[in-house]
Amino acid sequence: MASEDRVVRLTIPAKAEYITLGRLALTAISRVRPLSDETLSDLKLALTEACTNSVRHAYSEGREGTVEIVYQLEPDRLVVEVGDDGQGFQPEEQAVEGNGDLNEGGLGIAIIRAVADEVEISERESGGSRLRFVKFLGS
Repeated sequence: MASEDRVVRLTIPAKAEYITLGRLALTAISRVRPLSDETLSDLKLALTEACTNSVRHAYSEGREGTVEIVYQLEPDRLVVEVGDDGQGFQPEEQAVEGNGDLNEGGLGIAIIRAVADEVEISERESGGSRLRFVKFLGS
């Protein structure tokens, strides 16, 4: 279990204009454990895609909600978890259209899988979705 002093939690309204706050927090964390510019850019992209999925798909039209972002910094990795209390989704069902091509909703997950070392998508115990990704950091 991670030491709580290495965990940062941020809860934002499920609105696109607040996703930048998550990116800013990630940039600040990268000052605690310096990351290459390329790694930081990749992680910001993955975080943006994960948050965008929650903002777009978690809450039905007109329903207010939040997105929780948890950053866990370990000596050898950065773990980022994005969760919401929305209606949830099944990424395997949404990621591929009938002709085998990625649809718009599946592209974000594909991007996250491309830049992260581990990706886990599940339902939250309280309902909603949880997307967790890990980036291993060189020493």
